[in-house]
Amino acid sequence: MKIWAHRGCSQRYPENTLLAFEQAAGLKGLVGIELDIQLTRDGQLVVIHDERVDRTTEGIGFVKDYTLLELKRLHIYAGDSSSQCIPTMNEVLDLTEDKLKAGMKLNIELKTSVYHYPGIEEKIVELVHKRGLQESVIYSSFYTLSLEKIQKLEPDVETGVLDTKVSDCLFKLKGCGANALHPSWQGMDLMADRVKGYPVRAWFTGHLYPEKPTGTLLDLTALEKQGITDVFLNEPEVYLGVF
Repeated sequence: MKIWAHRGCSQRYPENTLLAFEQAAGLKGLVGIELDIQLTRDGQLVVIHDERVDRTTEGIGFVKDYTLLELKRLHIYAGDSSSQCIPTMNEVLDLTEDKLKAGMKLNIELKTSVYHYPGIEEKIVELVHKRGLQESVIYSSFYTLSLEKIQKLEPDVETGVLDTKVSDCLFKLKGCGANALHPSWQGMDLMADRVKGYPVRAWFTGHLYPEKPTGTLLDLTALEKQGITDVFLNEPEVYLGVF
C-alpha cells in the first residue's frame, strides 16, 4: 500500500501549512503529499482546503474575497509551535522542490467544484512547468472540466478524478480522460477487478489537528483487497513506523 500525507501530517500539525508539509517531507517511505489550491482575489495560488477561512483561521469569509496580503495577516493555531499562515503554492514548492526532484510526489487538488476560479488551471500548470516538476505532480479535482483543461495544457501529466464512490469516479474518468480514481475509502462499491489497472487513491476525512489521535489503525490489507492502491492519511507517520 502506498501512503500519502493528506494535507501534510494533518493530525499532529495544522493541515495545509508549511509545518505540516515539512514534517511529511521528512518521512521515510512516504510516496507523496496531498494538498488543495485556490485563488485569492488578486489571482495568487494559495494552499487551503475550505472555500472559507473560518474553520482554520480567525478570519471570516471566502478565500476568493481576500487578497494575498489580507490572507497572510490571518493566523492558524499550531499549539506549541509558532502560529502558521496560509501558504502560497510557491512557498510549498520552495519547501518541497528538492524532495520532489528526488522522487517524492505531490497531489495538487484544484478546489474548483464550488467556485470555479478563472485561470487557476493555467496558473498552476505554468508554475509547475517553470520549476520542471511535471513528472512529480498529480492533479486531482471533483470538477472534471478542470481536469480536462489541465490535460489540454499538459497532455502527459497524470490526473485523478475525485468523488465519493469509486463507481462515480470510474464513470467520470471515462468522460474526462483522467488516469486515476480518487474515491472515499468507504466508497468502494465495485469489485476489485473492475478497477484493476487504475491507481485507486482513497481519501479519508478522519481526525484533524488539534483533535487527539484515536490510537486505532486501519486494516490496509483489507483495503488493498478492495482494489485500493494508495491511501491519503492524516497521520502517515504512524503507518510508516515513526510513532
